[in-house]
Amino acid sequence: MFINLDLESSEPIYIQLQQQIIEGIAKKQLLPGDALPSVRSLAADIGINLHTVNKAYQQLKQDGFILIHRQKGVVVHPDGVPQADEVYKQELKAKLRPLVADSICRGMNEADFSHFSKELFQLFNEEEGEEY
Repeated sequence: MFINLDLESSEPIYIQLQQQIIEGIAKKQLLPGDALPSVRSLAADIGINLHTVNKAYQQLKQDGFILIHRQKGVVVHPDGVPQADEVYKQELKAKLRPLVADSICRGMNEADFSHFSKELFQLFNEEEGEEY
């Protein structure tokens, strides 16, 4: 898995790192039990502060994507990512709400928004080997 950070982006680096690791898990490039680089190693490899990597890893751990062992290191959660429950669905709605509002303000309609969502799901599924 390659990590590509945009150091000029307004998106914080730890968020970009989190999102790329989650995307790697979604695309099955990272499988349950796979080892991730240590905080120090990843920070050195991509040239960022180790506290930034640590912050991303701690958030991924809190959200159930990874486990951090003192002796074994960092691994993708061996039991897989927790499935969407009602709490997750409510959080997802809250995150989508401003995106929908922004899209409406910019002249997009529901069909356009749904089309973009469907395209992204297809992109992930195609890379996973499923056909659409």
